[in-house]
Amino acid sequence: MSISAAQVKQLREMTGAGMMDCKTALSETGGDIEAAVDWLRKKGISKADKKSGRTAAEGLIGIASDAASAVAVEVNSETDFVARNDAFQDLVRNVAKVALGTDGSVEAVAAAVYPGGKSVEETIRDAIATIGENMALRRSAKLTVGKGAVATYVHNAVADGLGKIGVLVAIETEGNAEAARNFGRQVAMHVAATNPAALTEGEVDPALVAREKEIFSDQARQSGKPENIIEKMVEGRLRKFFEEVVLLKQAFVINPDLTVEQALKEAEKEIGAPAKITAFLRFALGEGVERETSDFAAEVAAAVKK
Repeated sequence: MSISAAQVKQLREMTGAGMMDCKTALSETGGDIEAAVDWLRKKGISKADKKSGRTAAEGLIGIASDAASAVAVEVNSETDFVARNDAFQDLVRNVAKVALGTDGSVEAVAAAVYPGGKSVEETIRDAIATIGENMALRRSAKLTVGKGAVATYVHNAVADGLGKIGVLVAIETEGNAEAARNFGRQVAMHVAATNPAALTEGEVDPALVAREKEIFSDQARQSGKPENIIEKMVEGRLRKFFEEVVLLKQAFVINPDLTVEQALKEAEKEIGAPAKITAFLRFALGEGVERETSDFAAEVAAAVKK
């Protein structure tokens, strides 16, 4: 039978389910709204989608790797309690493994087949209905090398490959891949601690550089020195700025007497060939997510008025 747009709209407003799910439910129940609501509830769709508006800023970072590539995924939940749940940890661990077989984009990971036959997206939706909290695959990324290694590190791991901060570091080399991986792990630990803005000076956001330069210039002019001296002062401060935010220029946390770039040169002796850090990424759980805050006193007052 023909399902009208008005029927789909009514069912969406009643259940919070997606448009296609509502259309399917109405088709399966001959257009009976009440039966369609029950159909959605039985499938767990209504329950899941009603929770989809709640902020999910907890969860876990998951890491998976093979010989020449590694992925990091962030799967969010509403509470840290759920993040400590074995079922949720298995979910994140398996999503990371599945992501390893994709290009690493969120779209590809969400559409990939999860163990059991459903897509990752469908599996997460099923987990929402089962566990009772909103969850989301927020982001994912993959690094790959032609020859060399992609090292991984999870800070404060709650289980193997799972934690609150995950880092990947790609090192290209014709030398010993295991030695490159070992050094890369040290660099990954460094990245977890320092959170660099970019790998090289050229990769720093130009807007960030311009803003810093403007601040340094204003500060220098307050000294009353001539413009040629001010220019040199600004150059010196920019150089210091790059040393603080550029990975290769930072003092290596494992050995602060060396920059990361110098430490890589030293590591080449162990690797047995020239080596180059080609990329890194750092995922910190919930960064950039606006978390909901509640006024407990106001909630109590509102409850009393009811």
